[in-house]
Amino acid sequence: MPPVPGVPLPELMADTGGGSQLITAVAPEAGATTGRVVWWERAPDGRWAEAGSAPARFGANGLVAGGKRVQGTSTTPAGLYDLPYAFGIAAAPVGAAISYRPVTDRSWWCQDNDSASYNRWVEGLPADCRAVEAEHLVEYGTQYAHALVTGFNYDRPVRGRGAGIFLHVNGAGPTAGCVSVPADAMARILAWVDPERSPHIAIGTETGPLAVGRG
Repeated sequence: MPPVPGVPLPELMADTGGGSQLITAVAPEAGATTGRVVWWERAPDGRWAEAGSAPARFGANGLVAGGKRVQGTSTTPAGLYDLPYAFGIAAAPVGAAISYRPVTDRSWWCQDNDSASYNRWVEGLPADCRAVEAEHLVEYGTQYAHALVTGFNYDRPVRGRGAGIFLHVNGAGPTAGCVSVPADAMARILAWVDPERSPHIAIGTETGPLAVGRG
């Protein structure tokens, strides 16, 4: 369904993750590479209110249903995901409560489908994870100044579906599948997100099969 004027988007969703914090990352349509991120808070009475917002970027080839995504397609996986932890090359923003891992020269994100460490952070590249199939995190000084790991394909990774889907700082253009926002917005999100409130991120479109808030 299309957005309903005056009704907070989370109130149109069948599932918000069960917590009292939610990030929505919404593109106009599946083929879009830009849209908007909004972070929301749920009051004790159940009503949701916007806590902040920022322009967003998505994968160079738009969005696709998370369960149908194929690794290496530069698509952003639509769906509802938890936010296991944050990381960054820069120090954690003042006030950040979420677990925060500092990036070192030995920090990698393994994306090798043949590795036991597939879709995992590793300190020191394992022998079974090829460097050409991994991201050396420290080399992404702009994008990974601050980032949030999303739970896409994380708990029980399916080989070939994709790895390393984050909410991170904007680079030069569309992403390889992540969601990105300006640096100041990313810092505000990290200072805001609270693991005690079971935060989640909902990624999708305004209308159509991938719509966030379709009921």
